[in-house]
Amino acid sequence: MASVSTERYDADWQSKYRNMVMTAEQAVSHVRPGQRVLVGTGGAQPLRLVRALVARHTYLADLQVLQSLTFGEAPYALEELSDYFSVNTFFVSANIRSVVQKGYGHYTPISLSEIPRLLGSGELPLDVAMIQVSPPDAQGRCSLGISVDIVKSAAANAGLVIAQVNPQMPWTLGNSFLSVLDLDILVPADEPLIEATTLGPVDHTSMGGPAEPAEDVVRAIGQNVASLVEDGSTLELGLGHIPQAVIPFLKKKTNLGIHSELITDAIIDLIESGAITGSQKSTDRGKIVTSLAIGTKRLYDYVDNNPRFSFNPTEYVNDPLVIGQQNKMVAVNTALEVDLTGQVCADSLGTSFYSGVGGQADFSQGAGRSPGGRVIIALPSTADGGSVSRIVAPLKPGAGVVTTRVAVHYVVTEYGIAYLRGKNVQERVMALITIAHPDFREELLTKAVESHWVHPEMADVEGRFFVGPEEVRTTTVLDDGTQISFRAMGPTDEPATRDLFYSLSRETLYYRYMSHLERIPRKQLRNYVYIDHRNEVAIVGTLREAHGEEIIAIGGYYLDQKTNRAEVAFIVRDDWQRRGIGTFIMKHLIGIAKRNGIAGFTAEVLIGNKPMQAVLDHSALTVRRTVEEGVVHYDLDF
Repeated sequence: MASVSTERYDADWQSKYRNMVMTAEQAVSHVRPGQRVLVGTGGAQPLRLVRALVARHTYLADLQVLQSLTFGEAPYALEELSDYFSVNTFFVSANIRSVVQKGYGHYTPISLSEIPRLLGSGELPLDVAMIQVSPPDAQGRCSLGISVDIVKSAAANAGLVIAQVNPQMPWTLGNSFLSVLDLDILVPADEPLIEATTLGPVDHTSMGGPAEPAEDVVRAIGQNVASLVEDGSTLELGLGHIPQAVIPFLKKKTNLGIHSELITDAIIDLIESGAITGSQKSTDRGKIVTSLAIGTKRLYDYVDNNPRFSFNPTEYVNDPLVIGQQNKMVAVNTALEVDLTGQVCADSLGTSFYSGVGGQADFSQGAGRSPGGRVIIALPSTADGGSVSRIVAPLKPGAGVVTTRVAVHYVVTEYGIAYLRGKNVQERVMALITIAHPDFREELLTKAVESHWVHPEMADVEGRFFVGPEEVRTTTVLDDGTQISFRAMGPTDEPATRDLFYSLSRETLYYRYMSHLERIPRKQLRNYVYIDHRNEVAIVGTLREAHGEEIIAIGGYYLDQKTNRAEVAFIVRDDWQRRGIGTFIMKHLIGIAKRNGIAGFTAEVLIGNKPMQAVLDHSALTVRRTVEEGVVHYDLDF
């Protein structure tokens, strides 16, 4: 789209409202010591007003600067000015982090949706709002442009509203307008808006501060998250590299919608790919609903007078009741660390405040209420160059829980996806250890045993905690169109494997185990699940269900290193037998074994187990059979 157009503005506005027009220096002279002043958000921070206020600091004392997320300069946030300016922020952004962490500034933990109510109720009285708007049109309307969020509420509740009027502010549509008569002082300022790329990465996912996760890690996380987004979903993508990394992997999706507290440049490519239509949204159909644009001039120009976008105040966009009305609402946010029970710390490094609650709590609650909604927390598995695990046993002392363990549906790292909803603590622990970095899995398991979060016998699997290779993942489609997915058996499959066992008929059990089993001992079950994926290989065939996955088939082999041949076996749930699944498993295991340099398979099959014999006989391998005491012994050469 073209650059921001000035044609819609009243060219004579400065003359028409000349009694309200002042310089920045004149405007800030109306600010008094001891007052509370809110500064506009994001790229709409009114820097000319801020600089003028700081230049006048010797005439001020005990001025409280209230803010949310800001970029660029924060000249009031200096230790040497702490007698004049006290920062109180709802989000600890990089430009004020030092003064907050040293105790010269303050952090107010609060969900974004609650801030307008706090300002409107008088609990947090607001004396002055310093904001940035577009010039008024002929009807006297100014647009809040790229920052409607809490700014509209601030303007409605402040005793004095000083507006930096900038013709470079986009004219955004939606509930984004203020009457010029609701403003008190107008300060003309034709200057570029703050762009995110001039500030370094917009992220708060680094445990230690400036270091960001490697590009391949971010990409893998984005791809994993995107796999959880179904066609027709409505998305919220939170602040930072990680949520935004999902966007490139959504371009082949259809009929996506956006209802998100913020948007970035990445949204443009997703729109132009055709993935976003908003046609399946339950409310605001066809509209991209947001309250804040964070990015570059490309984004600011794109949203200018663009009817696709509906900019609204935080009290609407972040209202969990509004969010929960959407069908298939997917909220994607990040964290600093997640403990093994699913508690999410997103605003502090232990006792040191690092970012803020933001909209994570709002969207987690809202998406949790949504029919088919999903609450996703995505984070790299490590920090500080791989020396620290982000999946932890206990959170650091003093760490703040932004999203509780009951609210999270999925946790995603570059190593996979842990599904937590409705899972008991042991299941959660095992799922989260599985997606932790391999260097920390054994340590995490030891701590889980010590904390009594898992059965004491789990200590027996220490040293055997392996996650199978991704390259064995595949799918097959049955004659009726049903898709069966296959992947490596993993530690989290113990409950589903037990469920499969107890769903099998006595005949199937007898044919597979050659005995009449009534139960499967816990230790034997763990021997199926905790394998090294080298000498022993196991794959599971799964169906995707609303609660995650259901295992309907298991296949695998055990290598005899003396002969370089492996004993093969598989089992298929009774209601899925005779549909080609066993044949597919056999072919897939042959491919895996060949890649591992194995010479061939052996198998022991009861003489009455005709279906298994048929699979082996038609395996396209060189087959040798011998029968002894009712058992058929197979040797199959690759």
